[in-house]
Amino acid sequence: MINFFIFITYYVLILISIIGYGLIFLKLLKIKLDYINFGYTGLFGIYILIIYSYFSNFFVAHSIIHNFIIILIGIIIFFYSIRNQYTLYKKEIYFSFVIFFLIFCAVLQFKNHDDFPYYHFPYTYYLTQQSFYIGIGKFNHGFRTPSSIFYLNSLFYLPYSKFYLFNFFSIFILGFSNIILLKKINNYFKFTFTKDKQLNFVHFISLLSFIFINIFFYRISEYGTDRAAMILIFLFIIELLSLINQKTINNFNLFYIYLLGALVISIKAFYLIYIIFIVPLFFYVFKKNKNYIQTCYLLFFNRYFVLFLILFFFIIFTYFINTGCLIYPLSFTCFESMSWSIPLTEVQRMNNWYELWSKGGAGPNFRVENPEDYIKHFNWVANWIEIYFFNKVSDFILGILFLISVFLFFFKDYFFNKRSIQVKSHIYIVFLFIFILGVEWFYNHPALRYGGYHIIALLLFIPISIKLGSSKVDLKEYSKISIMLILLTTIIFTSRNINRIIKEVKIYNYKPFKQTNYFLDDNHFRIQKMMDQIIEQDNKCKTSNLECNTNVVIDKVMGKIIFKNK
Repeated sequence: MINFFIFITYYVLILISIIGYGLIFLKLLKIKLDYINFGYTGLFGIYILIIYSYFSNFFVAHSIIHNFIIILIGIIIFFYSIRNQYTLYKKEIYFSFVIFFLIFCAVLQFKNHDDFPYYHFPYTYYLTQQSFYIGIGKFNHGFRTPSSIFYLNSLFYLPYSKFYLFNFFSIFILGFSNIILLKKINNYFKFTFTKDKQLNFVHFISLLSFIFINIFFYRISEYGTDRAAMILIFLFIIELLSLINQKTINNFNLFYIYLLGALVISIKAFYLIYIIFIVPLFFYVFKKNKNYIQTCYLLFFNRYFVLFLILFFFIIFTYFINTGCLIYPLSFTCFESMSWSIPLTEVQRMNNWYELWSKGGAGPNFRVENPEDYIKHFNWVANWIEIYFFNKVSDFILGILFLISVFLFFFKDYFFNKRSIQVKSHIYIVFLFIFILGVEWFYNHPALRYGGYHIIALLLFIPISIKLGSSKVDLKEYSKISIMLILLTTIIFTSRNINRIIKEVKIYNYKPFKQTNYFLDDNHFRIQKMMDQIIEQDNKCKTSNLECNTNVVIDKVMGKIIFKNK
């Protein structure tokens, strides 16, 4: 029970600390939200801690003492920030803690994602042991694709718990996102009920997204570096559609869009492709003021865009010092002349491998003949349909169609209402761009984990939500239905996680209350051991003037170790 008590105590303290950093930096940067919202306050706190993690690791390792001080400062800031305004924050505090209490069961797990021992844990653990090295992409393919998940989790290396909190990032993304969606569903926007007296499609897509995320993404252990980003993309699209649907341009909407965009790209740089949504946003703003210069000024000359650029810089720089590429494995972004660069032939080979794997051409125990021909054009489609579409994609589509059917059953009177309103053309443009991304996903990397889940869901959710938003819905009835669906979703989320824990107890002899920690073995620490051995061997070789037999050459520049090509 002591182990469980430490685990849940850190869960609460880290939550308080994250919100504390969000509160103080919103105040320092004079950023005002449209209403008190610990959802976005928490996401901004995560943003601040990610920035700090990237920056501080240039100089120091994220040791236990270092991290304890950082978390403690956040806790102090939280109580300092609310000391004179407790009555103002009281409901928000209770609401947020209820949400995180309800999802707590999801973080109790014995088995993590398959990539966790491969590079998620090793990279995070490396950040706790050393300040940054240059050229670490040579040790592991996963070290070539760093994620802000690893950098934030490295700050959770704390006394007693040590490295057993390295999966907390995902639970905090889920929790803060749920707070945001629930507020939208229950109309915390003042203009909705006081002025318009009418629901719009944003309420319905928020409700659909909440149900989808908590039912389909209930297993935290399956998040990897993909699902947390997908959850934030749901919020990103909702905020973009919400801004376009409004009569005036609100700064807090721009803040939400840039914050979410920065977090998504930091989790997985692959999602940089979503920058194309700046196009409909640009033309929407231009339509309002009819001036290109003023439009550029409104969108790009503000503190919110600067916040986006700061995190974007750290992402690009980290990729560069790890691999010699700005975005790995895009070969045209690579500088092979750097002494630590991954060779271009290797970059292209890995790019082809990722594509081959996502198109069903390779797996743990097989690989198709002539892989280069297989991935060209649509040569892969027949095999992909046979081994991947059936049954992974087909099961997912059937599941989401069932979710939609249940949803429309409750709102059938409004969905089949012939009344309609005119929808802004920019909303259709956003939908078109999502469709284009869907085509790009299918052609280049048609695996659900590489962007398929949210694209398929949004392509179905948006037209359904627009149709429902065009009907005059009784607000009391909407509230009853939404509360019922939220409660049903919560029950499903909790029951599925409890069932998962019971299975882990039976299969792995997991003891969630006595030994709360997830499973670890020597394999999780192999990269750090390899680094230490290479450095030790290199030091011995240079001391005795012998030739080193390691796969890399070690140099030191300005006190930093550089792993170079031999």
